[in-house]
Amino acid sequence: MVYLTEKFGTAGALHLFAGAGETVAAARVPAIRAHSAKARRKKASHGTFVYGLPLLGLFFLLWEIAPRLGWLNRIFFPPLSEVLIAWWALLASGVLIEHIGISLQRAAIGFALGVVVAIPLGLLMGRYSLFEKVSDLLVQTLRNTSQFALLPVFILLLGIGEESKVAITFYSSVFFLLVNTISGVKSVDPLLIKAARSMGTSDFDLFRKVILPASIPSIVAGARLAVKSSLFAVIGAEMLAAKSGLGFLIQNSQLMMETADMYAGILTLTVIGLTVNYLLVWFERRATAWKGQSETSLI
Repeated sequence: MVYLTEKFGTAGALHLFAGAGETVAAARVPAIRAHSAKARRKKASHGTFVYGLPLLGLFFLLWEIAPRLGWLNRIFFPPLSEVLIAWWALLASGVLIEHIGISLQRAAIGFALGVVVAIPLGLLMGRYSLFEKVSDLLVQTLRNTSQFALLPVFILLLGIGEESKVAITFYSSVFFLLVNTISGVKSVDPLLIKAARSMGTSDFDLFRKVILPASIPSIVAGARLAVKSSLFAVIGAEMLAAKSGLGFLIQNSQLMMETADMYAGILTLTVIGLTVNYLLVWFERRATAWKGQSETSLI
């Protein structure tokens, strides 16, 4: 709708949609209503976060008192305060920052490669049915093969260096992005595509100004899953074949019975995952603000 309005003006865009059976009145909603919807979305998102704080606080309280009261073995499950002290010591020494940087670099490279491959491929598969029919069987075969089952293959072919870890991260993320991109393309309103086609829009402009913007919510949803999968994959790979990274820190701390350091590494992963997730939610809302939809889920 944004693209049609820019190209033909508000009146022309409304005329096209009216001819296609759309309700013209829906396009004349006052701007103040859109502003109110934005305010409601912002308030709802803040409410979701605030409402969850008491339960999270209770969880941390139980974590602190359960080992101290003997409900859990303090050697294997230290109190939260001891974990935080260990976390601060790792941070102050620079060890934690080094491991975080290495893991994030591996995950980011694999995820970026996944974006470069999956989104264009998903746009093509979602738009052209013949291309989807030809490639779907191969895609489904690869998608249903566990990335961790292929880790030995990656190590044999690429060695135990960075290449194998980036490869498994890429493999873990690409299919979430691909499937959600295909789904997003197929969910685009056919009236938008027909209207753009009737104006002589080229395939490139159709993808750039109609299909891709309308597919962003689905693509971002896939990106949120892909980021988590990338982090999981790189941590698993570092636990098995690495001498650096958060996965190595967690595994090595467990072997050395430095359980406070182990939980400090796990908490760091949790914070990283939450931060990236919220950033993607923010990006989704910014990118789809023109739709006026209320998305409140942060999962």
